[in-house]
Amino acid sequence: MNYKLSKRVKKIKPSFTLQMATVAAKMKSDGIDVINFSVGEPDFNTPEHIIEAGKKAMDQGYTKYTAGPGMIEFRRAISEKLANENGVEVASDEILVSNGEKQSLYTVCQAMFNKGDRVIVCQPYWVSFPEFVRLSDAEPLFVDTVAEHNFEPDFNDLQSKTTNDIKGIIINSPSNPTGGVWREEAIVKLLLIAKKNGWIVISDECYERIVYDGEFKSTEKINQEQNIDAIVVTCMSLSKTYAMTGWRIGYSFGPKKIISAMSKLQGQATSCANSIGQMAGIAALSGNQDCVKNMIQLFKERRDLMVSLLNQLPHVSCKSPGGAFYAFPNISKSNMDGVKFSNVALEKYGVALVPGISFGDNAKNYIRISCGYDFADASPIKGVKLNYSGIENLSFKLDINSVQ
Repeated sequence: MNYKLSKRVKKIKPSFTLQMATVAAKMKSDGIDVINFSVGEPDFNTPEHIIEAGKKAMDQGYTKYTAGPGMIEFRRAISEKLANENGVEVASDEILVSNGEKQSLYTVCQAMFNKGDRVIVCQPYWVSFPEFVRLSDAEPLFVDTVAEHNFEPDFNDLQSKTTNDIKGIIINSPSNPTGGVWREEAIVKLLLIAKKNGWIVISDECYERIVYDGEFKSTEKINQEQNIDAIVVTCMSLSKTYAMTGWRIGYSFGPKKIISAMSKLQGQATSCANSIGQMAGIAALSGNQDCVKNMIQLFKERRDLMVSLLNQLPHVSCKSPGGAFYAFPNISKSNMDGVKFSNVALEKYGVALVPGISFGDNAKNYIRISCGYDFADASPIKGVKLNYSGIENLSFKLDINSVQ
């Protein structure tokens, strides 16, 4: 059969994190014991009251198309959540519900960027950011971050690269892959630069609830408090906070005109987000939040032990991440880059990691290790023990001196 793929497909890269997860899953299916630290999702099940809301939604006939921007009941629940938790007043018609936050990020890029535009992406970055930009026919412009300052932007690098064809910037705090939580002063500085240059700020706040040290403040909250009036579109998710990765429910909020344009695009692509997930989302946002507090405590325990054990490895240094559920150790003194380190870990020891190069050229001497771990029994307590065992296996097995 003779056919030709589009240039669009050829110019984007596959997701390395999904590739690693696929390889690890294949090894497990072949009977190989794999400790999988590549997976970027909670390892325990969706809280029971949310599952029950999904079941009830099906029983009550919520199995049809919904309004394109999302069910009004769900958007009202989101609006209340943003007001109560984030201190941001957002009207229902300034909210767009999507099939996961990933769709929100993709759609805002489609709505805002054109061929010839450039969009700043701070590196290390989540793997899909530059690809979303490329799929909108724009070009990503990579700006370095400062590891010692929570991987906040290197403003000297940003200033040196600022040109008139830049139309926006994508930021992510708490960060995947670094776990860095940016200080308010850094976000203020960035918002002022964006305002001055007329850039849109796309703020990925997927991990907003998973913060261990200090308090998270949404970019739009800072924008309003400081009266900066920059253009901000915020994208959030239920996936990480409520262990709902497979439900595919996310949302975005921002200026009504931009949200309306995004809704127009999304309506032609996927019609609407799934109705059952939206009903479950109402239960998630409006229900008891003890499940979230318990999850954060579990992840904090895992983070503390993982960082401690990693720092006991020879030639490895790891800063304690302030949020999300990843450790991002520097292995530059090991005489291996992240790719070789990850290959050795998987092939010799059955430990699946993600090499830092997946997240930008300046991260080649890092690896990402998730505090989530997939296993058969989804008991959270057992999950901690299994994950701890996995980390101990890693620290015991992976003698860097023996594999250089």
